[in-house]
Amino acid sequence: MCGIVGYIGTKSACPILVEGLKRLEYRGYDSAGVAILNGGRIEIHKAAGKLRALEALLESCAPEGLIGLGHTRWATHGRPSDENAHPHSDCSGRITVVHNGIIENYLALKEQLIAAGHEFSSETDTEVIAHLVEQSCNGDLVSAVRQAVAQLEGSFAIAVIAQDDPARIVAARRHSPLVVGVGVGENFLASDVPAFLPYTKNVYFVDDDTIAVLERDHVSFSSLDGQPVEREIYEVTWDAAMAERGGYEHFMLKEINEQPQALRETMRERLSSYSAGIELPGLNLSIEYLRRIDKITMVACGTAFHAAMVGKYAIEALVRVPVELDVASELRYRDPIIDDRTLAIVISQSGETADTLAGLREARGKGASIVAITNVVGSSVARESESVLYTFAGPEIAVASTKAYTTQLMVIELMALYLAQARGALDETRARELRELLWNIPQQVEVILGDHPEALRCAEKYCNHNGFLYMGRGPNLASALEGALKIKEIAYIHAEGYAAGEMKHGPIAMIDPGVATVAVAVEGRTYDKVLSNILEVKARQGDVIAIAYEHDDQIGKYADHVIRVPRTNELLSPILAAIPLQLLAYHVAKNRGHEIDQPRNLAKSVTVE
Repeated sequence: MCGIVGYIGTKSACPILVEGLKRLEYRGYDSAGVAILNGGRIEIHKAAGKLRALEALLESCAPEGLIGLGHTRWATHGRPSDENAHPHSDCSGRITVVHNGIIENYLALKEQLIAAGHEFSSETDTEVIAHLVEQSCNGDLVSAVRQAVAQLEGSFAIAVIAQDDPARIVAARRHSPLVVGVGVGENFLASDVPAFLPYTKNVYFVDDDTIAVLERDHVSFSSLDGQPVEREIYEVTWDAAMAERGGYEHFMLKEINEQPQALRETMRERLSSYSAGIELPGLNLSIEYLRRIDKITMVACGTAFHAAMVGKYAIEALVRVPVELDVASELRYRDPIIDDRTLAIVISQSGETADTLAGLREARGKGASIVAITNVVGSSVARESESVLYTFAGPEIAVASTKAYTTQLMVIELMALYLAQARGALDETRARELRELLWNIPQQVEVILGDHPEALRCAEKYCNHNGFLYMGRGPNLASALEGALKIKEIAYIHAEGYAAGEMKHGPIAMIDPGVATVAVAVEGRTYDKVLSNILEVKARQGDVIAIAYEHDDQIGKYADHVIRVPRTNELLSPILAAIPLQLLAYHVAKNRGHEIDQPRNLAKSVTVE
């Protein structure tokens, strides 16, 4: 999820672009760059690292010019480096492109372009776009961009400038955000409104599969087949601080609502349709090796450890291989039984968690093959692992993890199905059924996010309670632990998560009218047992909030409040259960007036022991 800024007008473009990039740095922080059409040629300056590295570079050589593009990168293809930073150019340097998204077929396109004589200077998927535009350009930049876009598969927002067409910016999008800002004698392009909000509040939101052409005094839109498209102009009413969060009050709420898209991005290239098998590019392990492993060890911390717990249930149920879980800070200080028949899966959002890195090294030193599940390309965990499965959640700004967690769950479910497929542990009928259910998950998350009044009511009613007990069974034991963690992190209320069957072994002593119980009660193997556990709470005057499936007619007889989620298989249900638990924690914290994005004493990434 990168940040794009474009400007064409009567002012110096460079400072406007850099200012816009500052407002979009939450979208990418691996590298940044600008391209300015200066004196008849395109001048590019870019640098790896935070935006300040680019600012330092520009202090002595800021280019003049009235048209340009800027980009702040969150790496997906190619490590963060000066060479991989955007903007990217064609062979001649006369065409320059910035891009947000993932071009799924870039390798095939790159091979074709190299065979045709094009030379590449980066590892990115983006550079193929510049060469495709070059190949099609015969004086009409708009037509060349249209022809290039027609060959792209995946998600993208792109912007293009050319030396031979110095009076316009050409842009296009599919599944990645792009907004046009309309000024007087100047126009703007960006991934999000904050980039140009100081200059204009009049915007066009570019639709999928649309070409936008920006000139100094005019903006036009057309479809991919060249037909004109009329767009409605909107006036943004947000203040600047809120606009930086895309109109959401907090980054956490924004990231909760980004989960459907993040889940789709994480499935992309791995599950093309439920009728096809799972593919895992980045899993560099032979089928022969996967068939001979006799144990899997999963290593993680915090929320990622809860994802690993779900993985244990899914892998053991589908693959029939024993799975051992380790909190990374514990693994590093014991002598685990690991050898060359052990597959170690390490999970870290940032890829820089110190304890997880130490656990990775311990497992690797004992002969295990390492698979990393991480959100950050080029991170330490990614570099030190044989195989890397990225979550493609995009930058997660809020400290309390939301979309990183659910995309980790998505990768784990995909991996469980892949391993079952590789080892012949699952018949095709059952595998297809699970793939279809997994395919539906992003849309089901959208349904939950679109209608959750009961979560809001519960947050208002219980925000001043003394504590919460969360309970679940099977894979949703992890949901109980994650729900308790979320409310502790941002609402500062004491909360504990337990296996529901353990309530009578001590935790039930805490039940009183000032302690609410949240029960993850989706139907599955132990559904009747969870109902019995709820009755134990009710017998002691405790209020119960249940997370349950739609059209479950039983649960309403047991719980005080029911927050509904769509039906799916029990092994996949933790993804859906996570959403109301996140919403409940968020709104409890909001009702208590707490800082949500940066809660006290916590950091986003724990890079020290």
